[in-house]
Amino acid sequence: MEEFNTLDDFNFENRTVLLRVDFNMPLDKKTLHILDATRMNLVIPTINELIKKKAKIVILAHQGRKDSWDFISMEDHAKKFGTLINKKVKYIDDIFGNKAKKSIKELKYGEILFLDNVRKIPYETLKKTAFEHSKSEFIQDLYPLADFFVNDAFAAAHRSQCSLIGFTEVLPSCAGRLLEKEIRQLNKIIKKPNKPSMFLFGGAKFSDAISTIDHLLNKKIADKILLTGLPANAFLKAIGYNMGKKTENILMIEDISNQLKTIKDIFQKYEKKIYLPIDFAISSNEKRFEISLDELPNDHDLFDIGEKTIIKYKKILKNAKTIFLSGPCGVFEKNIFQNGTKEIFNFIADSNAFSIAGGGHTVAAIEKLNLKNNFSHISTGGGSLEKFITGDKLAVIEALKKSKNLK
Repeated sequence: MEEFNTLDDFNFENRTVLLRVDFNMPLDKKTLHILDATRMNLVIPTINELIKKKAKIVILAHQGRKDSWDFISMEDHAKKFGTLINKKVKYIDDIFGNKAKKSIKELKYGEILFLDNVRKIPYETLKKTAFEHSKSEFIQDLYPLADFFVNDAFAAAHRSQCSLIGFTEVLPSCAGRLLEKEIRQLNKIIKKPNKPSMFLFGGAKFSDAISTIDHLLNKKIADKILLTGLPANAFLKAIGYNMGKKTENILMIEDISNQLKTIKDIFQKYEKKIYLPIDFAISSNEKRFEISLDELPNDHDLFDIGEKTIIKYKKILKNAKTIFLSGPCGVFEKNIFQNGTKEIFNFIADSNAFSIAGGGHTVAAIEKLNLKNNFSHISTGGGSLEKFITGDKLAVIEALKKSKNLK
């Protein structure tokens, strides 16, 4: 039995559903056109099930942040979503005013209405409790027009924002199929992972990975941690390697000087469980060259892991029963530095391990390598995924748990 309600728990026939999704999409900076519709595609099972159950569906979503270049209306999102599900999606440039309320009242079963960007609401992003948010004008104006609230926005599940948790205090609420699936699959690597359990961290950031690595090893969730990209460079720097001026300048962006002792302490505590690269790929005159760890410092950027590291990591991963992947192994956007990411990602995709991948650049690399169907689960989460892995409570999940007995 789930700790929160799912779509199985309610009768949606001819009932009005407020459906909160995360359609915060990557946009072209010049045209503002949607570049990738993965998040929309993943919500289609929830939409199709609600349509089949003859529900009236009102979609709530956001795009960008106030004052950011991608803070736009949801009109194009509604059109795009309509093409994906091959069904007309109505759009109204209102959220909870008279136009929105009139459109909701006029909905027929099986129809979909897309409201405007909820982040246009001044208090939407304020951090408050679900009860406090429920008293807002937005919640109070919309909830009497609906019968149920469905949350399918896992990527935003760590945020205690108005449209994400406020309705759970005043409407019977449940998780959509995407949110339900995310929690179920992620629990497989956190609560009772098949052993050996291995986590790979790469990409262009390292600060968040530090506390995550400590938690995973301390709680014995992970048996081995493999590092590439900036997380690997940060650990190598902390244990005494001179990484070269260019690499160390990049590390300084995340203020590594204040984190060196913490990283070094973690490595010394778990030295036999944390694996670091033994060679790297660099570029000179647009050509790829590989250098060993002993050849540091180097004046060039360390753009990828080398062949010896690839062989080493494959040998380690060969015995894994559970693999979590976050971050590419190098600058995969450049063709000559795709090798590490391509080799490791393909190896994991072809393995028999239960494999989960998460993070925007990770998913982009998986898409580019056409491996989307070869992973057990690809998570839509960023911040929510990190918090879940480190054992932090997610505001959306806690709100849904609390509302489970609300009838």
